[in-house]
Amino acid sequence: MSESPHLRFFPYEEPYPNQREAMDRVANALDRGQDVLFEGAPGTGKTLSALVPALEHAREHDRTVVITTNVHQQMRQFVEDARAITREEPIRAVVFKGKSSMCHIDVDYQECQTLRDTTRELVETESEVRELETRQRELLAESREGDAGAAEARESVMEELDELEEAIDEYETANVCAHYRNNLVQDTDEFFGWLFEDVRTPEDVYAYADERELCGYELLKEGMEGVDLVVCNYHHLLDPNIREQFFRWIDRDPAEIITVFDEAHNVEDAARDHATRTLTENTLDAALDELADSDDSRAEAAENVVRAFRDALVETRDDALGVGQRESVGENWEDLSIANDDRRDDLTLAFLRNYEGKGIDTETELAVQLGQALDEEYERRYRDGETTTRTECQTLQVARFVSTWMEEGTELGQYPVVSVRRDGATDEVYGRAELYTCIPRRVTEALFDEVAASVLMSATLRPFDVTKDVLGLEDVAALAYEMGYPEENRRTFAVDTPPLFASERNDPETQETVSALLRDAIRFTPGNTLAFFPSYAEAERYYERLAGTGLGSRYLDGPGEDEEELRRRFVESDDATLFTSLWGTLAEGVSFDGDDARTAVVVGVPYPHLSDRMEAVQDAYDRAFADRDRARDPGWAYAVEIPTIRKTRQALGRVVRGPDDFGVRILADRRYTSADMGKYSVRGAFPPEERAELLDIDPAKLKFAMLNFYGDHDAYEGVPPEP
Repeated sequence: MSESPHLRFFPYEEPYPNQREAMDRVANALDRGQDVLFEGAPGTGKTLSALVPALEHAREHDRTVVITTNVHQQMRQFVEDARAITREEPIRAVVFKGKSSMCHIDVDYQECQTLRDTTRELVETESEVRELETRQRELLAESREGDAGAAEARESVMEELDELEEAIDEYETANVCAHYRNNLVQDTDEFFGWLFEDVRTPEDVYAYADERELCGYELLKEGMEGVDLVVCNYHHLLDPNIREQFFRWIDRDPAEIITVFDEAHNVEDAARDHATRTLTENTLDAALDELADSDDSRAEAAENVVRAFRDALVETRDDALGVGQRESVGENWEDLSIANDDRRDDLTLAFLRNYEGKGIDTETELAVQLGQALDEEYERRYRDGETTTRTECQTLQVARFVSTWMEEGTELGQYPVVSVRRDGATDEVYGRAELYTCIPRRVTEALFDEVAASVLMSATLRPFDVTKDVLGLEDVAALAYEMGYPEENRRTFAVDTPPLFASERNDPETQETVSALLRDAIRFTPGNTLAFFPSYAEAERYYERLAGTGLGSRYLDGPGEDEEELRRRFVESDDATLFTSLWGTLAEGVSFDGDDARTAVVVGVPYPHLSDRMEAVQDAYDRAFADRDRARDPGWAYAVEIPTIRKTRQALGRVVRGPDDFGVRILADRRYTSADMGKYSVRGAFPPEERAELLDIDPAKLKFAMLNFYGDHDAYEGVPPEP
């Protein structure tokens, strides 16, 4: 591989099929300054196909590559690939995590900032004292030799020394970080030598620093300057404030950064989460308590705003709950409908009714100013050791939120929401205001505009025009590669079961048909089976229906489940079945190799719950993309159908993970078949080559097809099951 000018970073002997071509195409796109949308099925080596040419381009143009994912397992794979690359072509690589996972004394981000600044000031003051002490000794010697000017200069130095020593005495009560202090006063060259001997994980850095009572997080930040490669999670790129700091730590302008996004079909939802703003009733109450203790002249104006918004939130959530609904509220947030088609939302209208002051804009600005002043005072108190924790200013949080709510609440793609939940400790119901961002390009467009180039890769990125629209990409090179493993090692069946519309799922005959299909799929699978459903509730339904069938171990996934532990127990079992939601984390980014999962079954077309939020996203996409080719119904296509089919394709991709692997993928619903289902058919939403592999089959014949396929691969140990 090393003879190719684009591929000297490739660390292995032979590429996957099409991988050399993919790397050359990515390299050419980067040279042209284009972003890249890269879809590659398992077996196309997406990570190295993107990373190798990106590193080569960065080396030639003095840039840094930042590769990012939101999947823990993929983060580990990045580390392994980077280590392999360093054995081929030495690079300086850093794997970065947030402060919360690396802090040795367990303080939050704001407290850490204060401790760091105070500690640095103390160390710098001590250094000045040492310098002045040396200088006064020199001047003393000169004055004893008769230099009158030296004696006068020494008096000035001694006065300055007294002031600095008084300042140091004040630090006796200040909050400082011993670990960070050691960073500043000790020789840390050994750490940086160790850091770049290999690709170190954040856990490696933490252990190294903890043993020596250093701050590994701050050392890692120092070590990022000018590196070739940084591995991180989405958080560091999608949050605009964090991104600015992050690039500063790398010591690069955005135009000197190449970003590589793995599992890029998730960027849309992740960006939406980063842009969404929330404010709870509890924070409003805390802000009112804070203002009651303030004698600042701006406190009255701030209270006018905070109290009016708090009362409006309480009034709105009580009105929206309705009779009898309050008792049914649980401990998870539940949305209430407050939006209106012809006017501002109910919360804003209630706020305007309740407000009594001299002007919302003026008094909100005064509230922001007061909040900033209070926040600075809390910072000083913590820095000086007057408090043991760094107080967060509730007034500042509320004022900024209200300002954003009023200024941006009517913009396209901003959807106002009120949610409620029950406090488990007090049993009280309280509310939350939220400005939900429907169109994620508000976050991503600025990022992709400012960096040199980006590569977005996934096994399910098509249709590319939708990805381009939703994320705000302009000049794009699009690449798509089919699965690189032999086609004879897989079968994908579209089973003609009744269409599982939400209204039909409780039908006893339909349930029995699906149960029979699952029994056949599990019985004729020589290994483990993955069963994906539209929701955890449906997964539980069929988990219960298949109890006592003698078909091996059954594992049920659900909300709050430790999914890594569940996966471990599942793959360590033989002939087991895992029942889970297609919208859970086990449907993507997780490898099930060989017998760990021979068969994957997707039951139904797992459309997401069509909530008010989802309707708001559809409406925003309808308005934003009305001129696109999908103008017939762009909202439904962009917000519902395409994300659902991507999830379905991700689930199918959990099996057949290597060139010698083999398996069966089953889509159980008539809408996947070639039957004429009109607007309900989803077969056409699959890419052409995947659509061509879909084999229609009657439910009763599935077991025979599976028996033949697995029999051809000698997968059954001993006598195969009787059909």
